[in-house]
Amino acid sequence: MKKIINNIDRVVDEMLSGIALAYPDYVRSLPIAEAGQGVIVRSVPKTGKVALVSGSGSGHEPAYYGYVGEGMLDAAVCGAVFTAPGVGPILEAVKTANTGKGVVMVVPNYSGDVLNFEMAGEMAEEEGIKTAKIIVNDDVAVMNSSYTVGRRGIGGTIFVIKIVGAAAEAGLGFDAVREIGEKVVANTRSMGIALSACTVPAAGKPGFELGADEIEIGLGIHGEPGVLRDRLKSADELTEHILVDYILKDNPIESGGEVALLVNGLGATPAMELFIVSRKAHEVLGKKGVKIYSTNVGSYMTSLEMAGFSVSLLKLDDGLKTYYDAKARTIAWRIC
Repeated sequence: MKKIINNIDRVVDEMLSGIALAYPDYVRSLPIAEAGQGVIVRSVPKTGKVALVSGSGSGHEPAYYGYVGEGMLDAAVCGAVFTAPGVGPILEAVKTANTGKGVVMVVPNYSGDVLNFEMAGEMAEEEGIKTAKIIVNDDVAVMNSSYTVGRRGIGGTIFVIKIVGAAAEAGLGFDAVREIGEKVVANTRSMGIALSACTVPAAGKPGFELGADEIEIGLGIHGEPGVLRDRLKSADELTEHILVDYILKDNPIESGGEVALLVNGLGATPAMELFIVSRKAHEVLGKKGVKIYSTNVGSYMTSLEMAGFSVSLLKLDDGLKTYYDAKARTIAWRIC
């Protein structure tokens, strides 16, 4: 295993320190008692709004720290690599982000994350802070896994954070912010493909093995098994397979409908390859009469150094487009 690290036990702590030093105009790191995990918050918080908190295990960078800032998250909780953050750090994030209007928590559907955010929310409620959870379950590949009850939360989580964050920034009330988040979840579908595994620093070896010409279709972002292993195919074949046989089959989009498209790299996929996927996605959707309102291509939610990609589609209406287009200023999503 080759990793550019100092100490396995200090990976997350040193990463968070580096983030705060690199982007002080955007974020700062909270001092917390629990080593190996942490909290990133907005450098300049906005008061008088519903606060938005999200997070999960580290290893998915720039998720979630990269979406802390104006128009998106007020705080992100970073657990150990591929491990749900503890209840304590989540509670600290909620208490720090709260400005009296309540806190909405965007939680990817993994059992540890859901349980710990739920417990932290209950503790915050006992301290007089109103909380709600939006559970993101956009992955169409697997209904249940060893990590989840129900579908997993993957790249579509970024759509939820963007739109819900904009709604909160615009001053919408607690219930309205939560309802918009649930609407985005209901209209978002994603699926991914891996060409290689990743290596968790503490494990020291890849999480699974693929043959030289094998791929894993529908894997999870922690390396969980997908729906099947197959032979490597062309970018066009893979893209059409994901869109037609999985995403659109699960959530059909009528001709004339509008979507936001996210082509997401899993960590080691060159931009060149992601744009080839994006090109085919535009072609497939165009033939079906689906209008692409916005396209984002890049590494938004990764799995360490895994090679592969995911595709996410969000059905849009005029209301959601307003928040999708709203100003945001974060490290990983800069629309000014």
